[in-house]
Amino acid sequence: MSLFRSFWLLLGLVFAFTTLVNAESEYKYSYMPKKVYENQLFPVTVIDTAQRNDNPQFEFDKLSSVQPISEDPLVLRNGDDSFYTFYFKASQIDVRIPRLFIVSSSVNTSLEPQNISLSSLKSREDFCGVLAADMKIRNSQVSNYDEKHHLVTLSMEAFEANLEDMKINNAEEYGIEDLKRDNAKVEAEFYVVLPVTQKILKFTYFNTIKKQYVFLQVPVELADATVTTQSDLNPKEDSFEKLKKYTFMILLLFFFLMFLFKRDFFYLVLGVVSLITLLTFYIPHEKICVKQGAPLYLIPTQTSTISTKLDQELNTMILGERDQFIKIEYKKGIIGWIRNEDLCEN
Repeated sequence: MSLFRSFWLLLGLVFAFTTLVNAESEYKYSYMPKKVYENQLFPVTVIDTAQRNDNPQFEFDKLSSVQPISEDPLVLRNGDDSFYTFYFKASQIDVRIPRLFIVSSSVNTSLEPQNISLSSLKSREDFCGVLAADMKIRNSQVSNYDEKHHLVTLSMEAFEANLEDMKINNAEEYGIEDLKRDNAKVEAEFYVVLPVTQKILKFTYFNTIKKQYVFLQVPVELADATVTTQSDLNPKEDSFEKLKKYTFMILLLFFFLMFLFKRDFFYLVLGVVSLITLLTFYIPHEKICVKQGAPLYLIPTQTSTISTKLDQELNTMILGERDQFIKIEYKKGIIGWIRNEDLCEN
């Protein structure tokens, strides 16, 4: 009888050990880069090949200084496989991904630490310091900073990028504002102060997929007053406004001619509606009063840099609004943002 019990006990232990080994083997790294570059943002992916309904909890060894940018991974499912991706940022030395502990209702395991070697990039004067899987300039705006300089604001979008390190070599002033990261995607507003004699802003970033430098550029041309007052960190908006105006002008002419030929009041009504709509585009901007000493911000964010302060109370027009900020023209060609709280009380 004792032999029979020993057999079943041994069988149970073998089954439990086999289950544990299988559970451990079901979690593994499906992607781990062999090398990265200094300041590079890179993914590390864990795959679970078991068909589970539970939500595993991941934790990298807290004793290590190397930690993912976000504790919550990006989760993708493909059939029975689940992929969990974490994003890390390389420093100035080889990266050691710490031990990863995985706990759920059906498994309790860990993955061994991994070493990633650090490579160096060839130095370039026009390198902006950003490494990305992809990077583009969504919009740009140029405005006066002072008599000798222009302020160029770029709306940037990138993937697996260190946008927070973006710089322009030899620029007198630059900075990053309103940075928002959603796993691999990152957006930010970048500003740089350039001499008025500079007509183009050109720089490179390092594409981590193509393994090469990629050029980006924008013209540094100050728009005229009408364009400046219409734009809101988006030069395309002014072209869209013009398109709408021209469209309603054509419609107005068409309906007027149709009324003359057809003598149908239906076309007259449509013509009047088009005329009223067209007139709305020419309604003057609302005027406001701004307090003396109010700071003028470069872009409408809570952490934006102050370009100057109003030396006296200012009556001006509203050029645009965004959240708690109002866009104004301080002096001829000098555009900026003021907070709602800096409006005159009366």
